[in-house]
Amino acid sequence: MPQLSLLTPLGALTLSEEDGAIVALDWGRGRDQAETPVLLAAREQLQDYFDGQRLAFDLPLAPFGSAYQRRVWAALQQIPPGETRSYGEIARGLGSVARAVGQANGANPIPIIIPCHRVVASGGRLGGYSGGEGLATKTYLLELERRAGRQQGTQP
Repeated sequence: MPQLSLLTPLGALTLSEEDGAIVALDWGRGRDQAETPVLLAAREQLQDYFDGQRLAFDLPLAPFGSAYQRRVWAALQQIPPGETRSYGEIARGLGSVARAVGQANGANPIPIIIPCHRVVASGGRLGGYSGGEGLATKTYLLELERRAGRQQGTQP
């Protein structure tokens, strides 16, 4: 499985590709490195994202997961950059329950690109985050998107 790492303000991230689609984004540097067109595009888009020049990704994604998990991950991709939705809001939209959404959210194999950081607990509390440095990483990503949105005129 081809992999490509990049250095970000959050540390090293490694992208993995299978059959022409991104299947994973992991924290840390991968051992093997390969430059495929999809991985190079993903690296460039992530660099633009961290530079505040991009708020959304245009990449082929093929996360491994159950049909329900893929439905949750698709719902996450509908949350506008810099905004948040609660587990309960997403659950209601899927005819599900918050706990199941939380479990699927935590199993997201492509964080940042599939924006699990945009999901919060009830009442707007940040809740948890399993990537990077936990809540500090989640806060960083949300603030990055809000700042970029203001600079691009897409957020107040």
